[in-house]
Amino acid sequence: MEPIWNELYTAAKAVLKPREVSRLVEAGGVAAAIESASGKIYTGVCVDTACTLGICAERNAIFHMLTCGENAIRRVIAIDRHGNALPPCGACRELMSQLMPDNYRNIEIMLDYDAGKAVTLGQLTPEWWI
Repeated sequence: MEPIWNELYTAAKAVLKPREVSRLVEAGGVAAAIESASGKIYTGVCVDTACTLGICAERNAIFHMLTCGENAIRRVIAIDRHGNALPPCGACRELMSQLMPDNYRNIEIMLDYDAGKAVTLGQLTPEWWI
């Protein structure tokens, strides 16, 4: 496994802070870290709301990257409250494919951190709508 995955895992773990924000909002139960094309790492956490206006950790990290002026992703890891890697949901996969329609297939996704198993988004989602 490439050392960058350790950096990404550590960055995600650092923001993983499951908590109840209010009786209607929870945050931090899933954390994500992405490596942009420049090599910078961006993080985000999930925000779950009673009215479904929340956001996944991966999309939160991607929006953080976009806010900072970058547009391309190299690698993504999301972890649950126990530190286990999770694949991105359909909405996150769709955002990545729309963000990088010509190159989304090359984004690396960590599926099993302990085993060092990563795949490309193209392998995970071979036939996309675009």
